[in-house]
Amino acid sequence: MNSSSIHTFAAMLAIQNLSYYIGGRPLYEDASLHIKPKDKIGLIGLNGAGKSTLLKLINGDYSPEKGEIGKSNECTIGFLNQDLLSYQSEDSIVSVAMQAFGEAVETQRSLEKVLKKLETDYSDELVEKLTKLQEKFERLEGYTMQAKAEEILEGIGFNTEDLHRPLKEFSGGWRMRVMLAKLLLEKPSLLMLDEPTNHLDLPSIEWVENYLRGYEGAVIVVSHDRQFLNNTINKVVEVSNQQLTMYEGNYDFYLQEKELRSEIQKNAFENQQQKIKQTERFIEKFRAKATKARQVQSRVKALDRMEKIEDVIDTNAVVNFKFDFKQKSGRHVIQLEHVSKSYGKLNILSDTTAHIERGDKIALIGANGKGKSTLLRIIAGTEPIEGKRQEGHNVNLGFYAQHQLEDLNVNNEILEELKQAGSRKTELELRQVLGCFLFTGDDVFKKIKVLSGGEKSRVALAKTLISEANFLLLDEPTNHLDFQSENILVQALQQYQGTFITVSHNRHFVSQVANKIWYIEDHQIKEYPGSYEEYSFWKSKVDAEKKEATTPVQNNPEKQAKSKPAKKTNKNDKLLINHQRELSKIEEQIEAVEKDITLAEKEMADPTVFGNPDKLQEANTRYEKSKAQLQALNDQWELKAEEIDELENSSD
Repeated sequence: MNSSSIHTFAAMLAIQNLSYYIGGRPLYEDASLHIKPKDKIGLIGLNGAGKSTLLKLINGDYSPEKGEIGKSNECTIGFLNQDLLSYQSEDSIVSVAMQAFGEAVETQRSLEKVLKKLETDYSDELVEKLTKLQEKFERLEGYTMQAKAEEILEGIGFNTEDLHRPLKEFSGGWRMRVMLAKLLLEKPSLLMLDEPTNHLDLPSIEWVENYLRGYEGAVIVVSHDRQFLNNTINKVVEVSNQQLTMYEGNYDFYLQEKELRSEIQKNAFENQQQKIKQTERFIEKFRAKATKARQVQSRVKALDRMEKIEDVIDTNAVVNFKFDFKQKSGRHVIQLEHVSKSYGKLNILSDTTAHIERGDKIALIGANGKGKSTLLRIIAGTEPIEGKRQEGHNVNLGFYAQHQLEDLNVNNEILEELKQAGSRKTELELRQVLGCFLFTGDDVFKKIKVLSGGEKSRVALAKTLISEANFLLLDEPTNHLDFQSENILVQALQQYQGTFITVSHNRHFVSQVANKIWYIEDHQIKEYPGSYEEYSFWKSKVDAEKKEATTPVQNNPEKQAKSKPAKKTNKNDKLLINHQRELSKIEEQIEAVEKDITLAEKEMADPTVFGNPDKLQEANTRYEKSKAQLQALNDQWELKAEEIDELENSSD
């Protein structure tokens, strides 16, 4: 590597005219990029564009075919990549994290040896050696290194009691967190993170965001989490057309600027195409005329020399999904009554109740280890429980999780894999679905075994969405999806007329698709009946109130006055409970009347009734009466719901 040009650009790392090929296909062609000491860069692009490859080139794992990557003498690099998932060790996770303090750890070992010797040897030489080692250990901040390691490990989701467990006891995702903690403790001048949020839950993501905002070095992060990028970066580098294009600002700014640049490029492309056609027409028209030979030749050369402007690739495809249900589910999709679940001493759920109604689009969020995936399996009926799980009428369930990728037949072509999903769709319809998931033309004939992780995820999602299921369970569906694929999934779920529940830590995705939020707290399933933005606002308000309540009041008359009206709250609570009971009774009445209407409709369709005017009139009268009763009950339900809403707001 050559660092001759770095100082010219005031950069800590300079990529100059980089070219790199895979199997003869150019990933990069004369690409350049300069990274300054405080840059926080989001590296984005379609799956397969070469984002992870660029990080490996910078790290020195790969060598450029052409060009150079130069870094300053002071530049140190820390790289979190997916290869670290396989790393194992007998050491405790806190010990592995503390490997970041290499010199301090070695000094500590030397100190321990000297202290052991001092038990039998009191020589001045040994005491002096001890003093020097202690001074060095203090200078290296050795006395605080364990506390720092524990703070970061707990920040990214580890319990205090887990810190001294061996690394090998943890799954790949948790081991990845330990390696992230080690990197953060090393504090390299350039920190490179490849999809760090794939292995983090929501509280941990928020912790890492706060940490990176205050990070003193430069950061390059590959991520498909829009909110994470918005909260951590100040520049976007897009990998597209074998080039690296810089945008100053966060991800939202990039979207605006990209649209503006695309419009300019599109106009320039269309103008150039028009000019090319005019030139080609002139050449064709006068090619045979000797008097125009010089002008024709001049235009041929001009065309050859012309630097072609690329057309704009639309990465925000608008798609229309046609979901075919054999039948709609009943109003009640799943009812969980007094459910308890534990694994040995680990208690997940305790005597909890929850209902999923037709049309619910639920996001199940929260920290890892709370039981989200377990709850999903309980809802699916594949997990044994104490209590009652009742599935509603005509419920047809489809389940998407990462293990579905393993169920794909690797020897099948993509189109064949979808044909075997049993959707009764024609080949043309299946190709249209695959087109929505970015498999166009001959792509549909690719074997599953040659696909990337992201491409396999798209195939598995397409299979789930064509399954005719009217109730979907989706476990981390956006993992391994690029922004374009995530956008397609969002549109599909927005158009989906059935019911679904999804586990996700992707806040943008959740905000786009969910109309209810579920979370597990104190071993209970809790529900917030609204969007993710509303939930976030409510949650921050509740957390602030809890914090204020636990802060001791120091003879502040205003605060003491504010904390008095407890009686009013209790009265409101009782009224709220009564209203909720009345609402439940109304819902039961609505369900009974709906059944009466269904029976009346069947009766009127019966030929023996249809052919008898008296019986038909009688059945029609009952039908109209039930419809009027249903309308009145629905009006009562709305009024009662508004009263409950007002009480809840007044108790806030």
